[in-house]
Amino acid sequence: MLKPANTLSKENLKEFGLMTAGTVIMVIGIYFFKYPNHFSTGGVSGMSVILGHYIPTSTPGTIGLIINVILLALGYAVFGRSFGFKTTYVALLQSGLIWALERLLPMSAPMTDEPMLEIIFAVALPAIGSAILFNIGASSGGTDIVAMVLRKYTSLNIGKALLCSDCIITLMACVAFGMQTGLFSIFGLVAKSLLVDMVLENIHINKCFHIITAHPDRIEDYILNHLRRGATRIHGEGIYTHEGREILLTVVNRRQAVQLRNFCKQNDPTAFLLITNTGEIIGKGFRGVN
Repeated sequence: MLKPANTLSKENLKEFGLMTAGTVIMVIGIYFFKYPNHFSTGGVSGMSVILGHYIPTSTPGTIGLIINVILLALGYAVFGRSFGFKTTYVALLQSGLIWALERLLPMSAPMTDEPMLEIIFAVALPAIGSAILFNIGASSGGTDIVAMVLRKYTSLNIGKALLCSDCIITLMACVAFGMQTGLFSIFGLVAKSLLVDMVLENIHINKCFHIITAHPDRIEDYILNHLRRGATRIHGEGIYTHEGREILLTVVNRRQAVQLRNFCKQNDPTAFLLITNTGEIIGKGFRGVN
């Protein structure tokens, strides 16, 4: 959980910035592309689209705000003060921004007459925003709060329960808005889950190097003093020649990977490099344990 405002650290300020940016990206996709086309891909925004159709005196943004406030109250009632500050911040910011946009920039129709183009943005922008939030341990609340409550009091498979609820909400779009909008919504639901995983995976991708060399000192110096990374040296022996070799194990980001590969080629052409993608690194210089 973020520290109180009077003890904000640089890391907490960065998290605030990422939470805000991720939420804004989600709001753009929801308000400008999902709502005008009546795309319902599950969650609170999907429920808001459906209920907004049947309650013409209210707007999807207002309905979403009411649902999120109710769910947040439920979360605090069940979990007390331990309920997540990040979730509260993101849920209220998202609902507030949509509510404000409905009054400042009302949308009476889709931005284009190309529904396929619209569904791409309606799915991609919220998926990117959600991935940014998931990466820092935050969420947009909504049905995630219901999942937390169910996890506490029942033995239900939460993932399957949420998937079923999203499917039901999406199928309701077929009834409310017709088969074309319903099919686009079903496509969006499937694409959303795949895209969130894809974005998360790419956010975490780093490069793991195994450098087998007879001249490790210069490479070690480059890793330590130029790339500002650590490395582990392991002694090995070739099974054919039985000559001793040093194996340097290090992990760097993608930009540093290009630099390290070029340095090894120029300074030790006989070095043998194994470069692999790694998606989850926990330790100093990367992600913390918590």
